[in-house]
Amino acid sequence: MNELFKSISKLKGVGEKRSLAYKKLDVATPYDLLYHLPRHYIDYTSPETIADAAFGEIAVLRLTITSKLPPQHIRKGFSIYKAIATDGADDITIVFYNNNYVFDALMKGREYCMSGKISGTMIRKEILSPNIISADSKELIRPVYHLTTGLTINRIAADARSALDIFKKEPFEWMPAWIIAEHGLMSLHDALPEIHFPSSMENALVARRRLAFDELLELQLGLSMYKKKTVCDTACKMDAATDMTEFFSALPFNMTNSQKEAVQIICNDLSKSTPMNRLLQGDVGSGKTAVAAAACYFTVKNSMQCALMAPTEILAVQHYHTLLNMLTPLGIKVDLLTGSVKSKDRKAVISSAASGETGVLVGTHAIFQKDVEFSNLALVITDEQHRFGVAQRSKLAEKGGTPHKLVMSATPIPRTLALIIYGDLDISVLKELPGGRKPIKTYAVTGKLRERSYNFIIGELKAGRQAYIVCPMIEENEQSLQAAAAYAENIAKNAFADYRVGLLHGKLSAKDKDAVMESFQKHEIDLLVCTTVVEVGIDVPNATVMLIENSDRFGLSQLHQLRGRVGRGEHQSYCILMTDHVTDESKQRLRLMSSTTDGFKIAEEDLKMRGPGDFFGERQHGLPPLKIADLTKDMLLFEETQKLAREILDKDPELMLPENRPLRLEVLRLFAKAGENSMN
Repeated sequence: MNELFKSISKLKGVGEKRSLAYKKLDVATPYDLLYHLPRHYIDYTSPETIADAAFGEIAVLRLTITSKLPPQHIRKGFSIYKAIATDGADDITIVFYNNNYVFDALMKGREYCMSGKISGTMIRKEILSPNIISADSKELIRPVYHLTTGLTINRIAADARSALDIFKKEPFEWMPAWIIAEHGLMSLHDALPEIHFPSSMENALVARRRLAFDELLELQLGLSMYKKKTVCDTACKMDAATDMTEFFSALPFNMTNSQKEAVQIICNDLSKSTPMNRLLQGDVGSGKTAVAAAACYFTVKNSMQCALMAPTEILAVQHYHTLLNMLTPLGIKVDLLTGSVKSKDRKAVISSAASGETGVLVGTHAIFQKDVEFSNLALVITDEQHRFGVAQRSKLAEKGGTPHKLVMSATPIPRTLALIIYGDLDISVLKELPGGRKPIKTYAVTGKLRERSYNFIIGELKAGRQAYIVCPMIEENEQSLQAAAAYAENIAKNAFADYRVGLLHGKLSAKDKDAVMESFQKHEIDLLVCTTVVEVGIDVPNATVMLIENSDRFGLSQLHQLRGRVGRGEHQSYCILMTDHVTDESKQRLRLMSSTTDGFKIAEEDLKMRGPGDFFGERQHGLPPLKIADLTKDMLLFEETQKLAREILDKDPELMLPENRPLRLEVLRLFAKAGENSMN
C-alpha cells in the first residue's frame, strides 16, 4: 500500500498547487482521497419529463438539442448563452451564464442527460446551468463531492479514479473474513469503487453501509480500548458500608427516585478497586448538584478529598454556595478557588487543600494549576464536560492516585451521541424533576406581539418577579455588543422606564459579570438584558419570564438551555420565543419547543435537524469526526457494531491476533488524527 500513502501531490495530474487545495479538505494522500466520499449523486438513470419538472427544484431530464440561439452579451464580462431542447413532448430553454465552453460543445440533434434547477414560466420552462453528460454514457450515476477553491467535481472524480487504480494494483482488506460474511458486508475491493462510481443506487447504498460499518466499528473499538487502557487499580477504594443517613436527613427536600438511584450507583462505583468513570446526565433543574454533594459526603466520610471543576466562574461560585450550604453543617470544609480569588486567600486555600483540611475544593480551571496539591484526592467532578478538552479532565485527575471521575452535564444529549462523546464513561440519567417545579409555559410569537409581550413581563415585575430578555445575537463581536447595549438602553428609557434594567454579555470581565449577576440575584435588577452567557449555570428562582429575541437563530438544545434559567422556583414561569423569520422549519422547531419541556426529546429532534457536528455549536475535542456514518440514520448499525466491538475485544483486548492486526492499524490511524485520545 506504499503508493496510497504517498503525498497526494504525487498522484497523477495533481501536483503541489492542487495538493494545497486538497489539504483544505483534509486529504493528504491517495488513501485519504479514497475516503473523501461523494456527498450525494446525480442519478441520470430515471429522467423525468419537462411537464413534470417542478419550478425551483433540481430536475434530471433527457433532452435532444433542437437549436442554439445567438449569445447575449449583457455587459462587459457577462454573457448569456441559450439553447432549445425537447424531450419529445415539450420544449425547454437551456441557459448558461458566461460558459461558452459547455455551450459550444452542445451539438444540434444530439441527445444529452441534464441536471439543473428549473426556472422560467408555464409557457416556457428553463433549466439553469445544468450538469450535462452524453445520453449514451455508460456511467449514468455521477458523484458530487464537497469542494474547495481550486477543485471541481470533475477534477476530484478524475483524481479519485487515479487513487482507485492504485488500490486495484495494491488491494487490501482489513476486515476479518468472518465479520464480512456474518454481517453481510460488501468487500472493500467492491465498496470503494462503488461508493465513488456506483453501477446502481442500490449498490451505492450497500457500499455506504460497508464503509459506515467500518467507521462505527473502528470508533467503538478505539473508545473501548481507550476505556480499558484507563482502567487500573485505584488507591481510592472506599467502604461500601459508609453510613449516608446524616446526609439524607439534613436535606431540606426529598430526593427523586432518579437521584437516589444515581447516588446508590455512584457510591457502589466509589467502593470498587477500579476508578469510576461516570457521566451524570440530567435535564435543567433535575438536581445533579445534590447528587454530586452526596458523592462528596461519601468521599469525605472515607477520609478522602473531592475537587469540582466548572467551566465558568459564575457556575463555580454557584456550586460552591450550594455545596457550602449542604456540607458545612455536616462538618465538611468546602473551599473555592477561581482566578479572581485574592493572592492571600488563594495561599490559604492551597495550604488547606494540601494539608487535607479542605474536604471539597470547588473552582474553575485554576484548580489544576501546578501549585495546587491535595493530601488525598479521591473524586474529581467536572461540570458541563463538553466545554472542557479531554486533556483538562486528565490534568485534574493526575493530581490524585488514579481518582474516581464524575462528569455532570445539564445539556441533554441523545443516548447514541452521548456514547460517542463520552465513550470512555458509564452513563447515569436523571429522568425526573424535583417536586414543586412547575413546567415552563412556552409561547412562540412574532414581533407584532412585542408590545403585548412587554406588557406581560411588566405584569410579572409588578408582582415582584424578575425577567430575562436574551438579545438577538449569537456572536459577541463589537457590533453585536453595541446593539445589545442600545437595546437595553432603549427599553430602559421607554417600555421598562419604571424598572431597573441590567446588561450582561460575554465580553464583560469575570468581576463585572459576577457583579451584574449578584445584583440580579439580590433583586437590585428587575430585568436582565443578556446574551447567551446565561445559558449555563445561573440560578435565580425569582426570575419567571424569559423573552428570547430572534429565537429562530438558535438550535433547539440551546433554546432549551436558555429556557431553563426560569422555572427554578415555586412560581409559574414563562418563555416567549419571538421571531419574524417564519418558515416551515422554524414553525416546526418552535411548535416543538412550545409543546414539550423534555430536554431529551428536544435533543433528539435537534440531532435530526442539525446533525451531530453542530450539536454543541463547536466540534468536540479529542474525538475523531464521523465522515460517513450518520447517527440520525445509522442507529441500528451503531448497535450492531457496538455489540461486535465487545465480542472482538473479549477475545482479543489489544487486537494483536494476526486476523485483527489490520483492524488495529485502522483504529490507530483513525484515533491518531484525534490528538488527545490517540492510542499510539
